[in-house]
Amino acid sequence: MSPSLLAMLLYATLTLLLLVAIAALRTTLVVTRQRAADAFTPAGDDVSPFSGRLCRAHANCCENLPVFAALVLAAALSGHAGITDSTALWVFAARVGQTVTHLSSGRRRAIRLRFLFMLVQIALLTSWVVRLLWVSVQ
Repeated sequence: MSPSLLAMLLYATLTLLLLVAIAALRTTLVVTRQRAADAFTPAGDDVSPFSGRLCRAHANCCENLPVFAALVLAAALSGHAGITDSTALWVFAARVGQTVTHLSSGRRRAIRLRFLFMLVQIALLTSWVVRLLWVSVQ
């Protein structure tokens, strides 16, 4: 498996793990009768600050995974996988960093670090777009 496809698989796995964590947290609250199954807000912060960060971290993955996947697939299907292969795992590593930081704290320092991880992802994805567009017009 290419580094890009591996990174895409890992990204999808991370997204799924966050969803499983949300489900486990909410299921525990329902089973222990602390909360009705229909009493959760989508944002999750009605349960706890951590639950809110967990839901937001999952939403961040859901928002960005399609862009990541589209670019990886565009590169692979156009025969230019080398554009993404060299940095795809770095994008995923930055996503993991952003997610772990998001889950760990809502403090200002953590927010700044999370923002840095997001900027790394945006920079790498933007470079992929530019390079893919460049090779497509050649």
